[in-house]
Amino acid sequence: MKTLVKTFAAAALIAVSSFAMAAEGPVAKVTKANVNLSTADLALDHYVAVTTEGESAGVEQLFAEDFNQKIQASNTQSNSRGEVVKSLKKQKGEKQNCTVNTDILEESADYMVAKVTLKFENFIKTDLVTLERVGNSWKVSKSINTYR
Repeated sequence: MKTLVKTFAAAALIAVSSFAMAAEGPVAKVTKANVNLSTADLALDHYVAVTTEGESAGVEQLFAEDFNQKIQASNTQSNSRGEVVKSLKKQKGEKQNCTVNTDILEESADYMVAKVTLKFENFIKTDLVTLERVGNSWKVSKSINTYR
């Protein structure tokens, strides 16, 4: 029962944030800013800043063209690169009230898998992030979110 309540709370949080973003209406186009993504660590740090601190600079260059996000909740969701970029741009300047812990699970010269844990007051969001080297920069290619 406790797990069911947490699942519904997470689903409600996602729904409320989606409605809030939709209510804001169109957002003015932002000038693209170049962000240093020359190492996996820099790309991961920027990903955390974008998702938790409302950083909007360089959002387009952070995600690989084939990026995919999966959200594991009571009903599994899948979001494309365009959907995630649009959503993150709408959250510009909005800081999440959570503590962040980042663990690198696997790393090589061309890829990294990291676990980003966001601890909120009533739930924990875990984000497994895959980064890949694309040319001379690093891109986020996949994200899997779970809530508990």
